[in-house]
Amino acid sequence: MDGPRGASEGAIVTEVIDLGEFGDDFRRDPHPVYARLRARGPVHRIRPPSPDARYEAWLVVGHAEARAALADPRLAKDPSGVGATSLDEELIGKHLLVTDPPRHTRLRSLVTRAFTARRVEEMRPRIQRITDDLLDAMLPPGRGDLVESLAYPLPLTVICELLGVPEMDRTEFRQMSTEAVAPTSAESEYDAFVRLAGYLTDLIEDKRCAGPSGDLLSDLIRTTAEDGDRLSAEELRGMAFVLLIAGHETTVNLITTGVHALLTHPGQLASLRADMSLVDDAVEEALRWEGPVENATFRYAAEPLDIGGTPIARGDTVMVGLTAADRDSHRFPDPDRFDIRRDTRGHLAFGHGVHYCLGAPLARLEARTAIRTLLERAPGLALDGPPGDWLPGRLMRGVRSLPVRW
Repeated sequence: MDGPRGASEGAIVTEVIDLGEFGDDFRRDPHPVYARLRARGPVHRIRPPSPDARYEAWLVVGHAEARAALADPRLAKDPSGVGATSLDEELIGKHLLVTDPPRHTRLRSLVTRAFTARRVEEMRPRIQRITDDLLDAMLPPGRGDLVESLAYPLPLTVICELLGVPEMDRTEFRQMSTEAVAPTSAESEYDAFVRLAGYLTDLIEDKRCAGPSGDLLSDLIRTTAEDGDRLSAEELRGMAFVLLIAGHETTVNLITTGVHALLTHPGQLASLRADMSLVDDAVEEALRWEGPVENATFRYAAEPLDIGGTPIARGDTVMVGLTAADRDSHRFPDPDRFDIRRDTRGHLAFGHGVHYCLGAPLARLEARTAIRTLLERAPGLALDGPPGDWLPGRLMRGVRSLPVRW
């Protein structure tokens, strides 16, 4: 998702750190840079690495400050309040990631009527079946790409089945989705959003005409609050966008980086193999150590405020660094050490506050199922070469491929 348009330039400061100047090293491993920034203070004025647009924002890298910022109502998610716009809002419409209470509260309450904890739990056998089927196809050759064979098709299949996306559309949807969250250029990002908007509009209309079918999107079309409130056509498109994109892109990266972390830490892998009851802890440490979302989506200062001793002007753009915050030694001792027995409570991989990730229970269930089943069925699992390129942009943290053998 592209940078803010029309937002204030904010206060004049002595130094603006251009993260793009760190080049590919920063994309592969941003943690040393974030550690140096944290040593100097919890908040910095930066230019994010971006394929085309160059803009400035405040980056929050301290854990305590990030947690507070994520729950601060003075940091709005709706850019229109400060005269800014975002590409997804322009082309998709208002959705959970670009709204604030009370509108956000209303939208979230309507979706939680259909996307319940019970509905997620009822998916457990189906998630296991999809995982088993994917491994049946993956394992016989003895080597392969974990992303292509398991980490991507599992959450993509689950979320598409959940929302009722036809199987024949899923390859095209994957291409549009990946370019939207990890764009290679401003032009390709814009094109991806245009195509996504058109696709989702047609999908919703098809389901509206077809009548109830039991999938989540059909239920959302017909969900009505006690006062008769319903989602508008634009809100349905926005909800489908958030659920489909966030419902699988993050989980792809969680599974991939979680497996990569285990395979590069043989002692931790051995501990997990010896006691598979630790799989939940392993997933939580993977979320903390290399979470799938590097930075939360933009927030905008609705009024002047102070974050960690840094004055933020009204209209300024604020990025909360989830990856940076979860390596803060003030919250997690020896934070660069991957330790599946660590107390990970308080990590920010799924955010915090009213915008806490709606799909966190589903992501955890899929990651636990995938990692446990993979390790059980592939006792000789090992890396088969270096990982592929790390995803571009400021939003997602993951690799395009992970060669493995077993």
